Amino acid sequence: MREYIEIYNTNKDKIESIIQSSIENLDKLSNEAENFYQKLFTTFPSLEVVYTVDAISKMQTSANIYSKYNDETEKNKSRAYLLNKLNIKENNFAFTEPYQSSTTGTLCITVSKKEGDKIIFMDFVLEKLLERLSLIDKHIYFSKIVKAFYFIAGFFMMILSTAAIIYGGIDFLKNMFHESLNIDAIFKPVIATTLGLAIFDLAKTILEQEVFFKSYSKDSKIEIKVLTKFLITILIALSIETLMVVFKIAIENYDKMINALYLMGGISFIITSLAILIFLTKRKKA
Repeated sequence: MREYIEIYNTNKDKIESIIQSSIENLDKLSNEAENFYQKLFTTFPSLEVVYTVDAISKMQTSANIYSKYNDETEKNKSRAYLLNKLNIKENNFAFTEPYQSSTTGTLCITVSKKEGDKIIFMDFVLEKLLERLSLIDKHIYFSKIVKAFYFIAGFFMMILSTAAIIYGGIDFLKNMFHESLNIDAIFKPVIATTLGLAIFDLAKTILEQEVFFKSYSKDSKIEIKVLTKFLITILIALSIETLMVVFKIAIENYDKMINALYLMGGISFIITSLAILIFLTKRKKA
């Protein structure tokens, strides 16, 4: 949603100008029968609902008119709270900021046009509006295929992460009940759980960005944040594994301690690289 709002705010003047000129090219809306509003849905495929409010009584005088049906339940209800917030300009138009509809849950903007004692309210679905104006690119069938792929991959990764955590817990309980607790029995479940959390966090990010909310703009801040969080989790798992290797070599194969040194050197190099990445990212923001 945040990206849609940012795109809208960047192109706000252009969007308002296009909508306003398109509406002005139509006949007076207040002089037409309710079925005339159906023509608006042809002109504006992103239009969600239309209704009329009396400017004097502040009562809704029409049903909520959708593209395929009318909702009579909203008729004759007070819309004073809307009119009190309405800032109608000299051209008789008013535009709201993007908001989430309490009825449909979609991100919308409301365009109002005053004609005499009547005010016509038109709710536009922001995503469809931006797509219609070519401010975002979206191919419906390809988008569905991509979304389905990310959906399957994301939830499969969640299942794998759950399996890794369950495996760590079962392995720990098995060793504890058999009274065979040792360094391996303690560290392995920790590593499995840490990796499970890393995989789950990556899956959650994929689902959030590509399924439940498709990202249309590349935000380097989000990418860096995800990469940093994932690498930190992996580094924790690798550090625990390195510590376990050091203990095992120190107890059983002291002559192979150089291998543990190489492993620690590799971990140190990754930590240093990550620190440089974080430093450069913060410096760029500043």
